Amino acid sequence: MPLLTLFKKRTAGGGDSKDKRKNIKVGIPKFLNIWSTHRFWIGFLKALGIPARNIIFSSDTSEEQYREYGKGRIGMDSCYPVKALAGHIGELIQTKKIDLLLVPMIYSLPSFLRGHVVDVLSCTRVMMGPENIKAGFVKEENVFEKLGIKFVSPFVSFGEPHLLPKQLYEAFRDVLDVTYEEVERAVKAGLDELERFDRKMRKKSREILEWCARNNHPCILILARPYHMDPGIGHEIDVEFQNCGYPVVWGQYLPIDDDIMDWLFGPEVEAGIIRSPFDISDVWRSSYSSNTNEIIWGAKFGARFPWITAVVRLSSYECGMDQPTYTPVQRIVEASGTLYFKFGDLDETKPSGSVKIRVETIDYYVRKYSVRIIETKLRRLDPRRTPESFRDALKELSASREMQTGG
Repeated sequence: MPLLTLFKKRTAGGGDSKDKRKNIKVGIPKFLNIWSTHRFWIGFLKALGIPARNIIFSSDTSEEQYREYGKGRIGMDSCYPVKALAGHIGELIQTKKIDLLLVPMIYSLPSFLRGHVVDVLSCTRVMMGPENIKAGFVKEENVFEKLGIKFVSPFVSFGEPHLLPKQLYEAFRDVLDVTYEEVERAVKAGLDELERFDRKMRKKSREILEWCARNNHPCILILARPYHMDPGIGHEIDVEFQNCGYPVVWGQYLPIDDDIMDWLFGPEVEAGIIRSPFDISDVWRSSYSSNTNEIIWGAKFGARFPWITAVVRLSSYECGMDQPTYTPVQRIVEASGTLYFKFGDLDETKPSGSVKIRVETIDYYVRKYSVRIIETKLRRLDPRRTPESFRDALKELSASREMQTGG
């Protein structure tokens, strides 16, 4: 846990400093764990007086982006998603006319599992990625100084939110002339913004799952790290499934409403098998890594939810954090009869051709076995615990079947 140190708080702003911030343009690379924290940074910066129009994200990851803006900037060998950061930084500083480049070093992540697992830490390679890639931009000459851009890379602990004001104050007090009180309020605004976004996404996922229930339609769950939502990292595999007619939900944004949690996990909690619906100690005791924890929990959810008939795992080339989880996730999913598929080592080669072939194969199995999987999983669940919205969907489905059969 980071140690608190004594520091001097600036308690009075520098005159019209907040007005001056309206003209500052902040660039943020759209990389790695920014995919799960971006709404925080938007809310935080807006609360400090940076207009939304001046908060500029880089484009999606692509080979062209790296070749044009990041080539030769890798300080040391690392995983592809970290290496891709060089292209994001290069694009922002060369094409966006920014004043400040914000590349946070995220030590721990915000997570709905916080308090139910050992910790919510980030991957160490991901955390150190900003310093790793920054070295490539300063080793021969300091490109940031040459372009008049301030590089800000705060060390942040979302898993210990009480530390965020201090961490971010120390990073921004001079570059934005802020007071501690301003940063404290901005942190709250950022966390509130992130929470609203997460609620919105979980509500949308619930709507998708309710639609699947009403129509008895199979759904596909993607288990991956947040940055696999980036088309250049996840290769739009989720889009391929949608093109086949399957609704897709991501593990990071599964609904966690009380009624669904009681339906899927209530009996196990009452039997003492797990302490809460968010407890993963029954299948994964080494619960330190936030993204890994959420993947494991997502596997448990997918194994229980009737209309999730297939779980698809995505992983980048030689991801050391993911490799120990392949077998546990597969066992959790397949133990319920749910179909399981994995796209591993995504960045080892260009996967577009093989992805299409595999998607066609997965489509065949999902169409062939989904009806049986749904019925089997429904029989395992206590109908008395069924949430009202899904109970209504089942009634509509039953009535529709009776009409079709003339019953």
